[in-house]
Amino acid sequence: MVNKSPLDDPQNAAHAWARYRRIMKILMSFTVATVLIAVGLLYAYNGAISVHFYIAAALGISFTMLLGGGLMGLAFLSNGTGHDEAVDNRLPDADELWSPKDED
Repeated sequence: MVNKSPLDDPQNAAHAWARYRRIMKILMSFTVATVLIAVGLLYAYNGAISVHFYIAAALGISFTMLLGGGLMGLAFLSNGTGHDEAVDNRLPDADELWSPKDED
């Protein structure tokens, strides 16, 4: 029997997704601040280089921070709501798969 996930309840799901959106908004503000500081430092130390350099740096920093933060936020959402405990894992334990007698 598959356990019900707490995210199946609309009220719990709404609360969890609102928290996730709030985390992403905070992450977006940190990302914008980081990109502005990084582009400012690049300009201060390197001067006026090609605009493509600054675009690439800004996109690279933004993509990395938002992707990493978004995936980490989803992991927190899944664990914090109890969704992880609802998974039915019927795989055998590692001890059942490997034993010293199998090496002979």
